Amino acid sequence: QVQLVESGGGLVQAGGSLRLSCAASGSGFSIFNMAWYRRAPGKERELVATITRTSSTNYAASVKGRFTISRDNAKNTVYLQMNSLKSEDTAVYYCNAYRYDYDYWGQGTQVTVSS
Repeated sequence: QVQLVESGGGLVQAGGSLRLSCAASGSGFSIFNMAWYRRAPGKERELVATITRTSSTNYAASVKGRFTISRDNAKNTVYLQMNSLKSEDTAVYYCNAYRYDYDYWGQGTQVTVSS
């Protein structure tokens, strides 16, 4: 069992930056692939970025070049550095840990970008 807790969300002006953190408790963090998703009001959940257990990364086209996902296995934490934020990045951001049949989610953290 893995518990995920996101933090770092908030209100920021367009063009600004935020860094989200997702702290994992429980065993085996390093063997999980990790992802960040987001859900904007009235929209479906969107995959933002993934990082495998070997630290290979992938990004949605809408955030590529602006967002960076990383992980620190010693701290059981995955990060999402978000730069050049736009109003359309406003959403609740969720952390996800997945591996085979295992799929764990955090409670989400709100990011609001004012234009």
